[in-house]
Parts: sequence; C-alpha cells; structure tokens
Amino acid sequence: MPLSSSLDRVLARISARYQDDPYQLLQMLRAVQASYSHVPQAAMQFFARHLGVPLSQVQGVVEFYAFLHETPRGRYDIRFSDNITDQMLGARTLMQRLCERLGERLGVSAGVPRGDGAVTVDLTSCTGMSDQGPAALVNGLAVTRLDAARIDEMADLVDAGIALEAWPRDWFAVRDNIRHPGPMLELAMAPGAALKAAVARGAASTLTELAHSGLRGRGGAGYLTAHKWRFCLEAPGVQRFVVCNADEGEPGTFKDRVLLTRFADELFEGMALAGFVVGARQGFLYLRGEYEYMLPHLESVLERRREEGLLGSNVIGAGFDFDIAIHLGAGAYICGEESALIESLEGKRGQARVRPPFPAVRGYADKPTVVNNVQTFIQAAQISAMGAPWFSSLGTEKSRGTVLLSISGDVPRRGIFEYPFGVTISEVLADCGATAVQAIQIGGPSGHLIGASEFGRRIAFEDMPTTGSLMVFDWSRDVIAVVQNFARFFQHESCGFCTPCRVGTTVLRQLVDKVADGHASAADLVEIEGAGRVTRALSHCGLGQTAPNPVLDALTRFRPAFEARLTSANGDPGFDLDAELSEARQMRGKEMQHGG
Repeated sequence: MPLSSSLDRVLARISARYQDDPYQLLQMLRAVQASYSHVPQAAMQFFARHLGVPLSQVQGVVEFYAFLHETPRGRYDIRFSDNITDQMLGARTLMQRLCERLGERLGVSAGVPRGDGAVTVDLTSCTGMSDQGPAALVNGLAVTRLDAARIDEMADLVDAGIALEAWPRDWFAVRDNIRHPGPMLELAMAPGAALKAAVARGAASTLTELAHSGLRGRGGAGYLTAHKWRFCLEAPGVQRFVVCNADEGEPGTFKDRVLLTRFADELFEGMALAGFVVGARQGFLYLRGEYEYMLPHLESVLERRREEGLLGSNVIGAGFDFDIAIHLGAGAYICGEESALIESLEGKRGQARVRPPFPAVRGYADKPTVVNNVQTFIQAAQISAMGAPWFSSLGTEKSRGTVLLSISGDVPRRGIFEYPFGVTISEVLADCGATAVQAIQIGGPSGHLIGASEFGRRIAFEDMPTTGSLMVFDWSRDVIAVVQNFARFFQHESCGFCTPCRVGTTVLRQLVDKVADGHASAADLVEIEGAGRVTRALSHCGLGQTAPNPVLDALTRFRPAFEARLTSANGDPGFDLDAELSEARQMRGKEMQHGG
C-alpha cells in the first residue's frame, strides 16, 4: 500500500520496529504519543489499516490508558503523584504553585495545555515514590523530593524551553531506601547459580523443591507457586509463556521498584527457571509505565545475560532456549490483575477476563502461561540456588519465607523493610520510628485500614496478608480524607467493564464526598454499607471486589469520625432544603429591598 504522507512513513517505521505485530499495538501507540504528544486520529486509522484490526479496537486502546491522549499535551507533560501520602507531603500545594508560576502570562489550569502548547500540569495516580515524595512525572520520567525551590526552578526551565536532558540530574535520582534488610535482600547470588542448580537437579525435581519450600505468590492472592507452575506444565499444548507482573500500581507500594533496580539478574534468572521447568521459550516483563526510567538498565542486564549464555539459545549449554522481552504499560491500575495484564500484553484494553480458564491453562495468546510478580520470581531463583530448607525455615507454618514492606506516611524512616512472616505490626512500627499512630492502611487501598487496637496482629497470609504496602497515619490526619482519596482512586481506575464496579465505585465516591463535605446523614452511612456490600459481591474482578474495603473498614473501625461529620444522626435524609434555598432567598431578599 503506498504511503500517503510523511506521517504514514513515520508510523510505518514505528510499526516495523515492532515487527508489524498487532500484539505490539500498545507499544506502537506509546511511541506515537512520545513523538507527537498525542495519538492523532490519522495514526489510529493507519494502525487499524496496517495491522488489520478494527479501528474501534485502536480507538478503545487510546481511550483506555491514562498515558495516551487523542489531543495534544504540552511539550513538557508534568503529572503530580496524587497518592494520599504525596498529598500529605504537600503535592497539591506544589502543583498549585507551579500552575501559578507558569500561568503568570497565559494561565494554566490542571489537565489543560497552556495556550502556547509548552506545558501541561496534571495529576496522576501513585508513581511508586511514596518514600521520597512529593513526586511527579515529567515526560514520563520520575522526579522526586519536590519542594518549593525545585518548583520555582522547574517553572523557569519550562519557560526557557530547556531540554529535559539539561535539567538538574539529582532531580531524577531515585533512592532505594532499604531500611531493614533480611535474608532475601542480603543474599548475594552469582548469575547462573539458580539455573545450574536446576539443570543438575532436573526440571521435575526443581518443581518438587519449589513445592517443599512453600513459596506462595507475593502479588496478594498467595497462591502456591509450585501449583501454578505445575498447572501450566500439565496444561494441553506445546507452546507456553512466562510473564512477570511488574505493574506495581497499588498506591503506597514501591518494593518492586527497588527489586528491579538491585535484583534484575535474580528476577530474569527466576523467569528463565520457570521457562526451564514448564517448557516455555519466551518470557515477558510487563513494566508499569511509571517505571519507564528503568528501561535502559533492564535492557542492559538482559543484553549482558544473553552475552553470558544465561538467556537466548542453549541457555548455560543445557539445551533449552529462553529469552525475555519488556513490555511497557501506559497508566492503568487494573493491569495489575493477571488476566487484564495479559490483555494489555496482547495490545488490547486491559480488562479482566472471565475465569476460569485461568492463565496457567489459557493465558497469553490463549496458551498456558505462568504469571508471577517480581518478588516471587526472585525468591524462586533463590530457592533453586539455596534449597527449600533455607527458605522454609523462615516465617510461619502457613506463610513461609519473608515479607517485603514498602512503608510510607507519618514515619521518620520511609523505605523497604524485610521480615520473616509472622512479625507483628507493632514491631514494624517501632522499627520505622512511628509514634502516635492513629491508623495504618496495609496492602494498599485494596487492603485494610486498621487502628491501634489491632497492631498486635501478625503479618501473614493467615492473619493480615499484604501486597507489600503499609501506609501510616498519625493523629493529625483526617481518616475521612484518607478514605476519600482511596474512593476517588478506585472510581478513576475502574475499567467500566461491569456495572457493579462502574456504578458502585461512583456511588461510594459520591457518598464519601458527601460525608467529607458535611452534608450526609445517618441514612447515608447505611447507603455506604449497602453499596459496599453489593460492589464487593457482584463485581467482575478483584478491583471491584476490593474497592469498598477502605470505606467499609473505616466505617467499622472509625465510625465516630463519620458520625461527627453528619448533619443529622437520626436517619433523616441528608438533603437540607433550607440550606439549598438559602442562596435563592438571599437574592430574593435583595430584590425586595431594591423594590424588585
């Protein structure tokens, strides 16, 4: 087909870079967004035509992901992290300051490009920098530890049109902040050690070793890793895949960021190990879009491992092939759900699939697929190298090994803490220096909000499970404001696929706003409980099923905070007719005074 314009030629080169593969559509659209600050309609039509997919599918992908846009953004696209912990550190005040500085001549409103097209200032969900906030993304790259001085300098750099490469390098420095290392973080494993041990042991015995270790997936559900690998191995078919879920989108979580930085070798070795055990030749690392800055580092580790014979053909001379490709997300929390992630890997909207069949039986390209998160693959590699007893001697009977916690909020020592499972919340709070703690949110917004009376509980799958996030709130914080942030987050991130989630998250957000604004009655608290139960019970996937957790937890454990904000505690509807009519009456009174 003849190319009709220079745009078509650019788009053809982008498509060729991704082998004209429709499964790479999201990566192609990301490339267009980076080049043109949006995805023009002509580009969508080109890809639909060129790849042989419906235009509605291309349009749907652009509409679905937060980092893709149909209209131009500013040449500098600045997005402030809007997690509750960033808000507590002053993110919204700094954003307002930047808007005022940049808007002195032309005016700047959140989410709207400035009149000269130079800049857009906006909010985004948590960027994974809660230990070094307030943070923002500038053209997709993380900027940490923002303060008023940096904001003022940033405004000057934007107005002067200084290229991002010339901005102060320390703004883009991301620290690991490992505060309490344990056996996993302290283990120094030679590249190839896990694979050599596995080959010597044999694939079947390696799977048995993994089963004896008791390793459970660290993504939240806690499913036994060996069982998942066995289901994939025994599923019908020849072709299999391995996928690492590095879409760490749970607000307040940043442990994968540190693991990807420090343990990339161990991660890729764990993925290759899974490939060896289940017979897969191809792996994918699904990296959240907010971690794009890591891409050069991760690609360099992959390339070195290919040169060392640890990836590619005939891995470590053992006669099996395995390689890994990196796929970047584009700002969609739901893609942390494994079937939604697979849809995204296939270039589609990240919507959760109906299960069963589970991905281990029918996953990527409808083939058996192992999906685990970053920590799980690293620990699988460590178990292969060190043996099951090294791992299973730690933790509790039902929760073997250690847990990594990303701790943020009102604590003097924010960062990564590692403990054997079974540690109490009180012990953790003491180590991070927390005092006068009113509440913690464990496991991110989809986890649980608890108060001091439960700080003796143990972090373990059988008591208080977690995906790794622990946010601390002292007595200066408004619990309603915390819950309001989470309710808005879930409404924003709902993919809209099923009605209970789409409507339920909206209703919950509206009711919590009503409480926060002081317009609710006791009847509204009953409505919150009802809407939460229905949303939890009827939603299609984990997002909707867990979205009510923080609201319902707060209502159960911090009910006085809600009741103190009610306009009526006797069950009357919260609609205040006198208040609603007061403004009109005042206007009418003025008219009467003036003889109207």
